[in-house]
Amino acid sequence: MMKSLPCLLLSLAMPVCAEPFIVAHRGASGEAPENTLPAFRLAWKQGADAIEGDFHLTRDGRIVCFHDRDTKKLTGQKRILTESTFAELQALDAGSWKDEKFSGTRMPSLEEVLATVPPEKKIYIEIKSGPEIVPPLLKVVTASDLADGQIVIISFDEMVVKAVKKERPDWTVNWLYGFDKRTRNAPDRELPRLLGVLKTIKADGLGSSTHPDLHKKHLDALARAGFQHHVWTVNDPAVARRFLEMGCRSITTDFPGRLGKALEE
Repeated sequence: MMKSLPCLLLSLAMPVCAEPFIVAHRGASGEAPENTLPAFRLAWKQGADAIEGDFHLTRDGRIVCFHDRDTKKLTGQKRILTESTFAELQALDAGSWKDEKFSGTRMPSLEEVLATVPPEKKIYIEIKSGPEIVPPLLKVVTASDLADGQIVIISFDEMVVKAVKKERPDWTVNWLYGFDKRTRNAPDRELPRLLGVLKTIKADGLGSSTHPDLHKKHLDALARAGFQHHVWTVNDPAVARRFLEMGCRSITTDFPGRLGKALEE
């Protein structure tokens, strides 16, 4: 099948080893309970190039896939992840909130999520804990069957990015930043500082939220400084096309199948 214009632009602007095109946000979270094995498996079925998941360190040193710092919102029972054991967290139902057909779905471990990743696909591991998670994270990933090139680490925590990059300089490690959409021209105002942080922590790129005033000139400035740009969370094909045409390296979406099909048209 002939590539669509956005795909052609992306392939021309990116090297062969570039980041994935479609990243499934917490799995196919628009259609299955976020950060669960059903969501990740659905994302692969829908043709995602990568999955993204959120990971915390538990009290007993395991790494669990969940977004919030406590479980109240999605499970109805409040457990603080860092103060709970992995077994305690797995006893909770993490799927019924989405649909009764997902009743009994459990929070997966990092090991379980890594095991779903097919050859040639990638996983974006968003670290929600502090630098203390880095040693067990490295141990788990190293013990998996995944190649270094399949791993992308992302975090809002500058110290986490710096710590991972120090231990695994060959891994892609991106710093996350959310622009305030209420602030006009926020990218113009904030880009100089962001570039400084990226250099200091030795990140490979910036993963950012969308912003109406984020333009090609900003992505070009990042590229000139040696940094990739990735965007989240985009469910609108028109917005996705705009970022692809600007040179964005990946689009993170709640609907990988739907967005992928729309961009092929």
